[in-house]
Amino acid sequence: MHPDQPDRPERERAAVAVVGIGADGWDGLPEASRAVLLDAEVLVGGARHLALVPPACEGERIAWPSPLRPAVPGLFAAHAGRRVAVLASGDPMFYGIGRTLTEELGPGSVRVLPHPSSVSYACARLGWPLEDTEVVTLVGRPTSRLAAALHHGRRLLVLSSDATTPGEVAALLRGRGFGPSRMRLLEQLGGARERTTVEVTADDWPHPPGEPLNIVAVECRRAPGALRLGAVPGLPDEVYEHDGQLTKRHIRAATLGVLAPAPGELLWDIGGGSGSIAIEWMRTHPSCRAITVERDPVRAERIARNTERLGVPGLHIVTGAAPVVLSELPPPDAVFIGGGLTVPGLLDACWDALPVGGRLVANTVTLESEALLADAYRQRGGDLVKLAVAHAVPVGGFTGWRQAMPVTQWAVQKTLNPSTGADR
Repeated sequence: MHPDQPDRPERERAAVAVVGIGADGWDGLPEASRAVLLDAEVLVGGARHLALVPPACEGERIAWPSPLRPAVPGLFAAHAGRRVAVLASGDPMFYGIGRTLTEELGPGSVRVLPHPSSVSYACARLGWPLEDTEVVTLVGRPTSRLAAALHHGRRLLVLSSDATTPGEVAALLRGRGFGPSRMRLLEQLGGARERTTVEVTADDWPHPPGEPLNIVAVECRRAPGALRLGAVPGLPDEVYEHDGQLTKRHIRAATLGVLAPAPGELLWDIGGGSGSIAIEWMRTHPSCRAITVERDPVRAERIARNTERLGVPGLHIVTGAAPVVLSELPPPDAVFIGGGLTVPGLLDACWDALPVGGRLVANTVTLESEALLADAYRQRGGDLVKLAVAHAVPVGGFTGWRQAMPVTQWAVQKTLNPSTGADR
């Protein structure tokens, strides 16, 4: 660099440039992106991306290995000191390789040159405001995760994994009571072969697999008589497959209220039963994570089926007994104990695993476990409450109340003792 020329910003000096490219290929790239690719000594990308750049880009071409993420550090270490450009679809920081590279190499080592994403193109074609449109990616993910986003009147853009995804989306909508939902398929957005299908319902979806590069637009419509699932905890009990081991709807809503899930947090659900607490924790935000521990293999399989039905297939199910298996788990932000309180050492193990600021909630209906919670309340504070729910039922020709078993609940947040500095 000439001594009189000012230094370029650190982002421009980054060792790895990530260039977003669309279906329009080289013709759709701005000059800055073209210059980076022409100057690169190494070009890295998928076979489809590498085929979009002309021979004038003379850098050594390297296709991504599989599995990709474990290979990233070694691949870039092997080309240290060379000018490396990575090709990515659309905006690399939107469900793209940009995230992986910044996490593995550090943001200061990566310079990103984005292209309009397929979502931006789709909203432009459909006339949908981007800020009012929810995006669900099924790239490398189970189709069942779409179920958590289904709400009447909601607009969704579904990022497809391949050409079979649109048909799978239509089938899921039909199976979840959203067959009247309106669907359109948008293929090769921004390219010469761009195509948008006419609107049809999921019930009438006629299209065989076509272009692998596609996005599915869905305007959600719930079928008459289909069960309504809200966006807050307290789903109807009948949506769960269970053998009686289920935290019932009203108690579940109260329990999630004090667990207070926040985006990105991890829950331990001890004594999973049907998985309802962990499932509804994860449904509060796409980034919420949960691990449920269930010692009964039959119940563990039942939890897995419930996660598929309710759109949170990412719930991690550990089949084993607590507290034995807890030492192998990542530290939680919150813990729910729905069973096993009388197992020696369980309550202390859960408490010890919590960081300062973490929350613990335990529910019980037995006197023996209630005595343990009362003792824990005396030692550590928090809130000890009795939750009672009664349902109106026929009594002869009249109506009366049927009382469910009352639930004792202890809820506490881990804090530091100001006098000793120890947690309490």
